[in-house]
Amino acid sequence: MQAFHDAGMSVNSIREILDLGFYLTTAIKCPKTQHRISAATIKNCSLILEKELVLFPDIEVYMLMGDVAIKAFNYISKRQTGKNTILAGSTYKIRKNQFYYQGKQVFPSYLQTGQNYLIEKSKREMIAENLAEAMKIIR
Repeated sequence: MQAFHDAGMSVNSIREILDLGFYLTTAIKCPKTQHRISAATIKNCSLILEKELVLFPDIEVYMLMGDVAIKAFNYISKRQTGKNTILAGSTYKIRKNQFYYQGKQVFPSYLQTGQNYLIEKSKREMIAENLAEAMKIIR
């Protein structure tokens, strides 16, 4: 919720976030077997994520929060279009570019969980900027 507050959206529940037009989900739908999430796990779980996204034909914006979400989305994109939607590179370098998948804008951003979220002010600001930009498209 803090990320939405940082972006100037007054929300106090998941229902209010949904009412704004945001659907939140995880990229990884499978249990991880080690500390890191392997590329194979991301690829396998992207098949499940792909089926989930089909349930929402009116999606206006995809916001990819973190490297795992970006990788999973790129697996989906590669299967569907033959190419990655998001360029390889550090999120802070690529996040200002405009990316599109099936005519919908895609925002690579940062993961908004963990202890570092409250510490790393610059990442919080970038997430808030991305959410505010996405909100402009949704409205």
